[in-house]
Amino acid sequence: MLLIPAIDLKDGRCVRLRQGDLDDATVFSEDPAAMAELWLSRGARRLHLVDLNGAVAGKPLNQASIKAIVAAVGDDIPVQIGGGIRDLDTIERYLDGGISYVIIGTAAVKNPGFLHDACSAFPGQIIVGLDAKDGKVATDGWSKLTGHDVVDLGKKFEDYGCNEIIYTDIGRDGMLSGVNIEATVRLAQHVRIPVIASGGIADLRDIDNLCAVEDEGVSGAILGRSIYEGTLDFVAAQARADELRPA
Repeated sequence: MLLIPAIDLKDGRCVRLRQGDLDDATVFSEDPAAMAELWLSRGARRLHLVDLNGAVAGKPLNQASIKAIVAAVGDDIPVQIGGGIRDLDTIERYLDGGISYVIIGTAAVKNPGFLHDACSAFPGQIIVGLDAKDGKVATDGWSKLTGHDVVDLGKKFEDYGCNEIIYTDIGRDGMLSGVNIEATVRLAQHVRIPVIASGGIADLRDIDNLCAVEDEGVSGAILGRSIYEGTLDFVAAQARADELRPA
């Protein structure tokens, strides 16, 4: 089970939101690059970046912070990023700049042709972010709920060639209310590519619950507020996940 610390960027700072609300942000660091170095020093094997301003604006922002983070970790661990990615040029700039994986969320739902082109142009480097509530996918920084079913879109995007799917329960994100195991497993059982869980992970019990379904295709989890507020110790969590790895 790959545990991935999240660094959410708003106005050049590392923050966490509650249920994706930009007006309900808690600042955890004025120096995102230093935060990236901290997670690297604690054994992180990948970092998850979100350009929150970019997600709302529909174009990349927070560029200085992103470049600083990539420079800080170098080639030590891969970095994935999402938020406001709407065209192939943006993907190419990110990958040329040292990003390993690009996450496409809203644009995948609104413009499937773009996702198809991205998967073809950058094989193995495109991750789809499916953010959902009650099984229905949300877009535009979670401000709009669509009628699309998560599983239906997951199967469709898998056929396009995306590398992984990040499934976020937006009703739980930033709430420390526990990961939605049932919905995450439901998606993982219907696709062949790895599914990464996100939203609501609070403590070691959630890590135990996720590890118990790793064989179903849940390959990792994104950790946010829990590791910033201290309800989950990252080092202990990764050690537990390694201990419970399926034989």
